[in-house]
Amino acid sequence: MALLKYEEIAESLRARIAAGEFAPGETLPSGRDLAEQWSVSRATTVKAMDVLRNDGVVVAKQGTGFVVTETPVARPVGSRRSGSARISGGMPFVRVGEPDWSEPPVRVAAALRMNSGVVTLRRIRLHQLPDGSPHSYAEAWFPPEVADASPRLAQTAPIAEGTTRYVRRQTGRYPVEGVDVTTVRLATESESHHLALPEGTAVAVLLHTAYDQDGLPLVCEEGVTPSAHYEQVDTYAM
Repeated sequence: MALLKYEEIAESLRARIAAGEFAPGETLPSGRDLAEQWSVSRATTVKAMDVLRNDGVVVAKQGTGFVVTETPVARPVGSRRSGSARISGGMPFVRVGEPDWSEPPVRVAAALRMNSGVVTLRRIRLHQLPDGSPHSYAEAWFPPEVADASPRLAQTAPIAEGTTRYVRRQTGRYPVEGVDVTTVRLATESESHHLALPEGTAVAVLLHTAYDQDGLPLVCEEGVTPSAHYEQVDTYAM
């Protein structure tokens, strides 16, 4: 299906940001300039910017226009529902260490349908509350065929367009189904350290696996949230 004009403009700007033409904190072309460049109305350029703003790629600054986001935003594991925007429910995060190739835990390997001993690319992030304190800790594991085709996943720099769009751009694969499994256990020593928790604190652990259009796993994320921050609310007909 062909992209609508505002979607085409948004994707073009995404690609230019990803290529480094516009660095974090830099101002994007004005709505007037974009309208002239693309021969569209100002309303169309506004819709394009709304797409980028909803995905947390840009923010509006009064008197300046739209600038590339300086603080990366991502949704906690398990909140990636169909049709949801990245900025909706998204939280600032910091990268923990550098992405590395490691053998995943048994249940992550099972979710990725990988044999034991096979290493995958791991990216770790720490979600933060508005005051900068830790909210949740997430490890994302990418199968070798996804990571090899998407070299920026191995870099610490944030991916402004988001990993989902980047992987789709690189591989043509995109998520069509997500499976979430929630369990409860005590935090590990490493998790307690990053989340500033006392030893023996209970945490909710959500294992999220995204499957592509062919039913193959794209990524498996394990998100750990302290009991004080975890709440699940379901509303349904009876």
